[in-house]
Amino acid sequence: MTDKHDDAAADLLIKEVDEDLRQEELNKLWKKHGGLLTGAAVVLVLAVAGWQGWQGWEAKQRQAASSRYSETAVLVEQGKKDEAAEVLGKLVAEGPKGYRLLAELRRADMLQQAGDFAGAAALYGKVAADGSVDKVYRDMSAIRAAYLVLDSGDAAAIEKSVEPLAAEASSWRHSAREILALVALKRGDAPRAAELFAKIAEDAAAPQGLRTRAAEMLAATGQRARS
Repeated sequence: MTDKHDDAAADLLIKEVDEDLRQEELNKLWKKHGGLLTGAAVVLVLAVAGWQGWQGWEAKQRQAASSRYSETAVLVEQGKKDEAAEVLGKLVAEGPKGYRLLAELRRADMLQQAGDFAGAAALYGKVAADGSVDKVYRDMSAIRAAYLVLDSGDAAAIEKSVEPLAAEASSWRHSAREILALVALKRGDAPRAAELFAKIAEDAAAPQGLRTRAAEMLAATGQRARS
């Protein structure tokens, strides 16, 4: 029978030999691939440093854009609308993505308040057509552009821009249907206008003011909604 002491000594010897073999294999690997591993480590360090540097630069850009955007509100309050528009224009051209959008929408709003409906509609239309902008802002811009050119714009173009937003699943269906109804009235299609106004008036999810306005317009058409 093997003595326990001998067994322990044998286990220790096996472990030492095993460690030696592992160390030898590691040495061989290091000699063969050490330069590559060192280079990879350097690249990793540089990549991390570069990413951290980029994040810091991006944060500074956002902070600067935020300050410039806030500055425009102060300029407008001071009556310096031209200067505000100039700052917004630079943000649209040079600012981070989110602030480019905010600046463009603010420019459009300023033009609308100044009575330049065509200019405002053009900017809203630009946002609506920009595939890089989130859909909610594109849809909102399409609606606002359509309202602004209801009297002067091409009826077919207006219908094309808002028709998809009149679908039942659309969050903008109420406004889109009102626009389409007003276009129908402009064309002399009172039955179509009545149908759309009725949909708005009967939609419990529509804003109360819009439902009331639609009911009044439905009555004004002298029509009954199509079944």
